[in-house]
Amino acid sequence: MSAFMHGLAKTLAVLGGIVLVAVTAMTVASITGRALIFMGLGPVPGDFELVQVGVGFAVFAFLPWCQLNRGHATVDILAPLMSGRVNRLIDLIAELLMTIVLALIAWQLYYGMMDKLAYTETSFILQFPIWWAYAACLVASVGAVIVSVYMVFLRAAELSSGVLHTASGQGASH
Repeated sequence: MSAFMHGLAKTLAVLGGIVLVAVTAMTVASITGRALIFMGLGPVPGDFELVQVGVGFAVFAFLPWCQLNRGHATVDILAPLMSGRVNRLIDLIAELLMTIVLALIAWQLYYGMMDKLAYTETSFILQFPIWWAYAACLVASVGAVIVSVYMVFLRAAELSSGVLHTASGQGASH
């Protein structure tokens, strides 16, 4: 199970990275085109639409990797003062809350996608169907939910056993 979750998270993160690099290259080309308009060049049509969609997808695609590697921001002011068991309980509660939030986001993305599909809404300049962007983000957010549910079970196992698990699935006594 650990290998599957690691592969899912890594695949989505790599896809998000590829999209982010493509968006960056397109932005550079668009800005360069604007600067060289006197030479007959120009901006990439719909550049801001592509940036919105690409960055939106990348954010959702990076979430599973971040979740798997415990990469979310934490405030650990009081953590050193508490026992390992209390810290593991807090980790489990935080993981549960994150899973709930991710599931709600995925659910709303689904309804948003269905709405955009029903009304055949398109982007302003490129005229591509908006539901495509929702679908891409939905796929990545479902991946985040799957990884997050796995992490809830991992944190519950840590709480019951006292053994912390790394992203690779190996345990470390604590």
